[in-house]
Amino acid sequence: MKKSFLTLAIGLLTLSAIGQNSKLPSIDMKEFQDGVNHWYGIKDKTNLVDPVPNQPVYSLNQIVEIADNVLLFQRNNGGWPKNYDMKAVLTPEQKQKVIETKADTHTTFDNSTTYTHIAYLAKVYSITKEKRFKKGVEKGIRFCMNAQYNNGGWPQYFPLEKGYSRHITFNDGAYMGVLKMMRDIADNKPEYAFLSKKIKLKAEKSYQQGLNCLLKCQITDNGELTVWCQQHDEVTLQPTWARAFEPPSICNGESAEIVLYLMSIENPDEQIVRAVKAAVKWYEESKIYNTRLKKVDIQPEETKLRTVKYDLVAVTDSSASPIWTRYYELGSHRPLFCDRNSKFLYSLAEVSLERRSGYAWYVNSPQRVLDKYPQWAKKWLK
Repeated sequence: MKKSFLTLAIGLLTLSAIGQNSKLPSIDMKEFQDGVNHWYGIKDKTNLVDPVPNQPVYSLNQIVEIADNVLLFQRNNGGWPKNYDMKAVLTPEQKQKVIETKADTHTTFDNSTTYTHIAYLAKVYSITKEKRFKKGVEKGIRFCMNAQYNNGGWPQYFPLEKGYSRHITFNDGAYMGVLKMMRDIADNKPEYAFLSKKIKLKAEKSYQQGLNCLLKCQITDNGELTVWCQQHDEVTLQPTWARAFEPPSICNGESAEIVLYLMSIENPDEQIVRAVKAAVKWYEESKIYNTRLKKVDIQPEETKLRTVKYDLVAVTDSSASPIWTRYYELGSHRPLFCDRNSKFLYSLAEVSLERRSGYAWYVNSPQRVLDKYPQWAKKWLK
């Protein structure tokens, strides 16, 4: 009986794609790209399904087929697992494996997961008015609200699991993705116009709590406000460890997205103005000059996670634009690196080849903040 039900469910999912209007508008899916890259490019034993050779994909205008994939991966608790291609034309075997994990609760905001799926379904529902997509949106929003801590923060995974995934997570856009979605819902953006007033009011409350928590997490170091860490303790809000090579530190890459968002807020209050000014001051003071990264081709080297085909070297270049390391050590403010053994290192060359070439140790995103700041300051600073 169970096998027959699964076969019927797979058949219905397949039939739902037949006869769809090929002239439907395309919906951009760049927000899914991180997960797509992981599915095709990284060996992960925890995958529900792996891509088959030359996995076929839907075109961007096949929005109903893609949205049905999104619903297929949505779990019973309303969230999604990470690192799959929603455009993939799945085989019957792949579909069945996904269906069999519907009751699993390993669901996350990591790698642009869940909030991107909700937004996509909302856009498809706004075009097609297919009720199953609306139900998926509402179920996903409830998941996000249930995941929010009382202090306003969001963990990386929900339901809560052991380890660093319980922490408030700014890494990979997790926190900001959910926060922005709540703002879009509360602001009645076109793709969310169909939602009830009750849901929008709850989203407004969720957003305000999230924004307040965000501001409280900004790191004060040596008596001065700086920026944020990748992850903050869910109770104390202090910087804390993420993965073994992601130490508690001042994190310039993730913080740039936060500051740019704060600068987008109309009529910012005193706390937001203070946060932006402090972040800009930190970025000015932490610039690194005369340094650029050079990619060096090497003989391919196999590792447990991937095949390494190049090395990254920091070289001296007096003509290079300012750059920042991703991490700065708390207290000393020295550029900081790390490896899978969690040892603090102080140059890129000390990091193992696999991590050196497989992680963004240097960033230039703070420059976007500095470029935008004069216009923001002219508008909002008296």
